[in-house]
Amino acid sequence: MAETRPIAHEPVEAWITGIGIVSSLGEGPEAHWDALNGKRVNVDETTFAPYVVHPLVPVSYDAQIPKKGDQRQMEAWQRIGTYAAGLALDSAGVKGNKDILSKMDMIVAAGGGERDLNVDSSILNSEAHGDATPSYLNEKLLNDLRPTLFLAQLSNLLAGNIAIVHGVTGSSRTFMGEEAAGVDAVRIALARIADGQSDIALVGAGHNGERKDMLLLYEFDNFNLRDKYSSVWGRKDNSGFALGSGGAFLVIESKAHAEARGAKPFARLKTVVADRARRKDGGEVTASLGNLWAKVGAAEQNTAIITGATGAEPATSEELSFLKQHADVPVRATGSSFGHAVETQFPLGIGLAAMSLSRGALYAPNDSTGTEIEMSRAPSQIVVIGTGHWRGEGMALVEAI
Repeated sequence: MAETRPIAHEPVEAWITGIGIVSSLGEGPEAHWDALNGKRVNVDETTFAPYVVHPLVPVSYDAQIPKKGDQRQMEAWQRIGTYAAGLALDSAGVKGNKDILSKMDMIVAAGGGERDLNVDSSILNSEAHGDATPSYLNEKLLNDLRPTLFLAQLSNLLAGNIAIVHGVTGSSRTFMGEEAAGVDAVRIALARIADGQSDIALVGAGHNGERKDMLLLYEFDNFNLRDKYSSVWGRKDNSGFALGSGGAFLVIESKAHAEARGAKPFARLKTVVADRARRKDGGEVTASLGNLWAKVGAAEQNTAIITGATGAEPATSEELSFLKQHADVPVRATGSSFGHAVETQFPLGIGLAAMSLSRGALYAPNDSTGTEIEMSRAPSQIVVIGTGHWRGEGMALVEAI
């Protein structure tokens, strides 16, 4: 019997039709466009001193999460993500559309849940003073931790809360793995749409950078920016990232689906590629980004770069070595303006790229080192780069329509 082969077909074109961003600079595309061109930075050097953070702007969660009970049972990172998801659905014009929401796929990048700091502190203090008996820890676990804490820490609860609050009830996937999770969330969404397995997807993440437990975690390997804010490119002698609070969600759908409902696109999502360099020897990040650049299909003319470079070394210096190979391509670092929002950073970059392409301009540079240059012409495509502070590299190509 002759072997049967699947019929090859052209990849389905994917459009970005919704952008939802809330951050230290504001909420929504307009507020962020104004803040970025105004070179505004919202940074806090005192609350968590010596560590620098970018705090979330005051948010009226009622606008996207109307039930107080829903808000109370979420941790901060879940409220931020659910809020940003609602902004994206509004932006795409599908908020409350049960027919579309019932088949909308959801792909979320998420970190771990937040700690109960009071319980943690009491346990550590008792240990330090020699007051912890063999049964002490079990007693604390049974009596001090609220029963819902374990449920609230589940990473896939962000997707669950979005489903409950906004009615997104198609398939659901949650990725963990810091910056690489954000890359894979977008990569899988595009692959499903390109292959005809999905018509429309909600993709993104939320992050609370104002967390003592997270600052402690990253301090174990000296990743936190200390004492004074500087742009990402000016941190070689004081390396590290300033954690940022924020959420970024995108609505990505097939061209045919968008046209059928009369949706106007911000931009086209053309390609997403990922890698995981071993990072055992110097230069491996530079080489990885060079390979991804060749795969993503970028041109050099009328092209810009938006990168989630963290400021942590040696990854940022190695990424800078790659960028110097494309010195004529204007670059913008989201970490300078927003801080580092880990899983959220890559979807954020794609949202900013789509926003820029839809306006026919790249927003202003905000860097004193000369790494970021002006772009007077309208970009036709923007490459979004995600280089993890410890592991993982990714790129996306976003094109003007």
